[in-house]
Amino acid sequence: MPSWGAGLLLLLLLQPMVCLAELRLLTEEAPPTSFLRDGQPEGYAVEVVRELIRRTGNQARIELMPWTRAYFLAKSEADTGLFSVVRTTEREALFQWVGPILQGATRFYSLKSSKLRIDTLEDAARAGTLALPKQWYTYETLQRMGFTNLYGVPSSRQMVTMLKHGRVKLIATEDLTLREELASGGLTPVQVQPHLAFMRSDYYIVFSPQTAPALVERWRGELDGMRRDGSLEGILQRWLPAARGR
Repeated sequence: MPSWGAGLLLLLLLQPMVCLAELRLLTEEAPPTSFLRDGQPEGYAVEVVRELIRRTGNQARIELMPWTRAYFLAKSEADTGLFSVVRTTEREALFQWVGPILQGATRFYSLKSSKLRIDTLEDAARAGTLALPKQWYTYETLQRMGFTNLYGVPSSRQMVTMLKHGRVKLIATEDLTLREELASGGLTPVQVQPHLAFMRSDYYIVFSPQTAPALVERWRGELDGMRRDGSLEGILQRWLPAARGR
């Protein structure tokens, strides 16, 4: 057999193995975009990803795990994806990007009872202690901006609890997840004062560099199809009627 024929035969033998590789799709607990309900992943982003799995025909499983571990695996393991990820210059080369699937705004919040007024970044920087989960991109952003009043915490629940009990003056979070994050720490939206929106973020599904580019391109194409036929907007309206899709 000619050498090119042997190579073609090997490619044909290997192709089914590539097609049958199961994708591992990771996300974190961040309602209403992703969370566990009765032991099953649910939420806006989960529903988008499930529809893409259906349209692409890929074998895949969705797993919830802490962000730090999920982020590491999505950078280093083949056939692994992560959602929803803010696209930044620093992250650009680390992943293959599919999206965006959502856009959110991040702003500062204080207790209404504190009567704080935050009209500028300078106001926020000198308003008192600002609590944020240390693993969030928001923390990194404000740190780069020169904020010296940041207090890193392990979770959004702790961030909200500290605000509730007056241990910090400010928190910063996204409008998309505000209600659920406040509820986790015993607060409601009517108890907090929204301030300056200082960052807008586009959220994506990402795949590791080791994942086949053709597979990622198929996901991009199917997401474009969901935009064209209105199904992406339909999912958004069910979960986040006030949010902005892309």
